[in-house]
Amino acid sequence: MRRWLLAFVAGFLAVLCFHQVALGLLHSAGIVPFAPFSLTPTEPLGVPSVLSASFWGGLWGLALVWVLARWGNSLVWLKAALFGGVALTLVALIVVFPLKGYGFDVAQLPARFVIGFILNAFWGVGTLVFLRCFGR
Repeated sequence: MRRWLLAFVAGFLAVLCFHQVALGLLHSAGIVPFAPFSLTPTEPLGVPSVLSASFWGGLWGLALVWVLARWGNSLVWLKAALFGGVALTLVALIVVFPLKGYGFDVAQLPARFVIGFILNAFWGVGTLVFLRCFGR
């Protein structure tokens, strides 16, 4: 039980400390138009966007711990980055964006994937950083 709680907390914190910081850097560079740490309410509960993203980051932290336990400890940092970069980005592009009405513009797909990969790879590494700080 403790392992799963720490996995959730690590994923939650990784959104705040890694994902959103990377988003801030991309925003400052003019690559993405939206700023990090958005307090814009989400539908349908009106939760601030950054807290919603952190909650989902916590749930993904559970998945990351489960996957890493099966993949082994070699190259674990790379595996965490790839899990975040690929799995989270594909789910965002294929499931989340259409549900939020962002559409599926094939011309924008490569750029969206690269940006998502960067943000979510930072999340994956950040989650692993927190897990290591918690003593696994």
